[in-house]
Amino acid sequence: MLDIQNAVKTFHPGTENEVRALQGVELRVEDGSFVVVIGTNGSGKSTLQNAVSGSFFLDTGRILLAGQDITRWPEHRRASLIGRVFQNPFSGTAPNMTVGENLALAARRGLRRTLRAGAFAGSGSRDALAERVRSLGMGLENRLENEIGSLSGGQRQALTLLMATLRRPELLLLDEHTAALDPRAADMVIRVTDDLVREGRLTTLMVTHSMQQAVSLGDRLIMMHRGRIVADISGSEKKRLRPGDLLDRFDAIKRREQIDPSVAEMLREMYV
Repeated sequence: MLDIQNAVKTFHPGTENEVRALQGVELRVEDGSFVVVIGTNGSGKSTLQNAVSGSFFLDTGRILLAGQDITRWPEHRRASLIGRVFQNPFSGTAPNMTVGENLALAARRGLRRTLRAGAFAGSGSRDALAERVRSLGMGLENRLENEIGSLSGGQRQALTLLMATLRRPELLLLDEHTAALDPRAADMVIRVTDDLVREGRLTTLMVTHSMQQAVSLGDRLIMMHRGRIVADISGSEKKRLRPGDLLDRFDAIKRREQIDPSVAEMLREMYV
């Protein structure tokens, strides 16, 4: 389980560039839950993921994962518990190494990172990894000796997803991982994502800008705005959601922000 308690993060405090990225965020994600996070630019959704992954420390607050307080753990230590896929399909892999070598490294996530000569030569491990790659349905099991940099963005992102889940993580972070792909490749990667998360019952936190992905994926939807969670939707309400419903919610937030504070106070007094 992921438990984020009163998370606060301010960048450039006390300057004209001050950004209150997280303002007391409280979020508990149960084991096996697939949570989609959506919000406008600057809402804090990617900052939340970066705080969980350890890209920086919180100013105040706590982060607990799998019963451990990881609040002050460095990023490399958290990697033993967390799998992550980034927006750029060329992040998270070694482009000059083969598909098989990248997979062999991923299979040792959180362990001592060495790749001995012939580390992928054993037929047992090779066959097991090839079978996992075959499950993607892309024919890449026949390209294990190819450099991973020779693959298309969609193929590489699908493999990166597989690599992030080879050693079952306590938490899978997906950071707009289809944003840089063309529509066809994005659809393919979303299919792979859904299959891997469902089959592995992986606890997942996915950030996206896509309204369609937000309503069609996951069992829970979090909407963020100005560093706060402004909506938390699950169950039957989540199943009924349509992209237009999310647009209506965003429009309502914009309208509220455009109302002069004195007018807003007057309206509250009129209707209380």
